Amino acid sequence: MRDEALAAVAAAGDLEALREVKVAHTGDRSPLALANREIGALPPHAKADAGKRVGQARGAVNKALAARQTELEAERDARVLVEEAVDVTLPYDRIPAGARHPITTLSERIEDVFVAMGYEVAEGPEVEAEWFNFDALNFPPDHPAREMQDTFFVQGAKGQGGDGSGVVLRTHTSPVQIRSMLDRKPPIYVICPGRTFRTDELDATHTPVFHQVELLAVDEGLTMADLKGTLDHMVRALFGEGMSTRLRPNFFPFTEPSAEMDMQCYVCRGASVGNPDRPCRTCSSEGWIELGGCGMVNPRVLIACGIDPEKYSGFAFGFGIERMLMFRHNVEDMRDMVEGDVRFTRPFGMEI
Repeated sequence: MRDEALAAVAAAGDLEALREVKVAHTGDRSPLALANREIGALPPHAKADAGKRVGQARGAVNKALAARQTELEAERDARVLVEEAVDVTLPYDRIPAGARHPITTLSERIEDVFVAMGYEVAEGPEVEAEWFNFDALNFPPDHPAREMQDTFFVQGAKGQGGDGSGVVLRTHTSPVQIRSMLDRKPPIYVICPGRTFRTDELDATHTPVFHQVELLAVDEGLTMADLKGTLDHMVRALFGEGMSTRLRPNFFPFTEPSAEMDMQCYVCRGASVGNPDRPCRTCSSEGWIELGGCGMVNPRVLIACGIDPEKYSGFAFGFGIERMLMFRHNVEDMRDMVEGDVRFTRPFGMEI
């Protein structure tokens, strides 16, 4: 019986087979277990010798079982390491990683600059009443921007009344400034980023749907000097230390006085001006890049929003985020921003 059990243990090829051998040769119905029970029926003088022989046999079988189990477990573990090994150099995901759109990333970075200065981010509807988009901003009834060739009219198009009661796709984010002045009491410091719409053809430098960011500050004693300092801080935060701005007189219905804002060329820093040996493609060797419009809020706009222009003054400016992106990252074609090609967005990564 012992020899048969030892032979069966040695022949077990895996742990499952060894468990079957264990039940067959050490279980309650195994030959050795039955032999152990028969010891009680033997004469007294034969019990000791029989018990010794059966005990040795059962001990040898149990020892062989333990040794064989250790061997089979070691073989199993070695096999698992080989069969279930993971190649960490293989791609962990077959779906390629995407990226945030750079317009979104840049918009949030601009917001962070002004939120750090104490400004509040304000939002408004993209489908806007004509009064908010034009009338409250001091656009006269015959202003060219009110024509259908410049503005997307949703309802009450110019030429069908022209009384300021129409509905348009907002042409700028300035209506958010009007809503902010109507909803808040001075002092007011808000930044208004968002999507805007104009009837432009899509080409390398224009798009009918684009993003703007505008700023409005209304408080006692604000001057053009405060505006200039704010602009300088903005370009330094976005383009690096040492950058500066300049203002050129211009006209806008909603600001008086008004100015075009230029920033120093961030590539040549003005070194290309009058220097044919060092031309600059970014600024055409002029040393300055036009960024957007600005000025002091027109008193008529303050009055339309119920703010006393004798007590309060304000300044505002705005610029296109697409244009800012083209400056910062040398993007040459605005169509790349709207076509949804991941080859354009992926190099910008997932910056948050």
